[in-house]
Amino acid sequence: MEKPTHHIFVCSSFRASGEVKGKCSKKGSSDLIPYIEGEILDRGLDALLTSTGCMKQCDNGPVMVIYPENLWYGNVTSEEIVDEILDALEDGDKASEYILE
Repeated sequence: MEKPTHHIFVCSSFRASGEVKGKCSKKGSSDLIPYIEGEILDRGLDALLTSTGCMKQCDNGPVMVIYPENLWYGNVTSEEIVDEILDALEDGDKASEYILE
């Protein structure tokens, strides 16, 4: 497999023990993962999607991070927000409303 242009991480609040616990999971981050994967494929994005353990941004969850751009997005709670973020990524821009500073 060649390295993708983008790597998208979605916090799923997993702990080292494998237990799902935390705000991102409780706010439905894991439910968005199939949608994000589908959008990556539908849009033809050269991106890899990874579900992660806790990213220590609980007050801003669910959290989505895109590398190598180092864009940290918070409060990613719906498919509409995901669309805004991926639209910006396709345009070489960022979805400023959701950026974590």
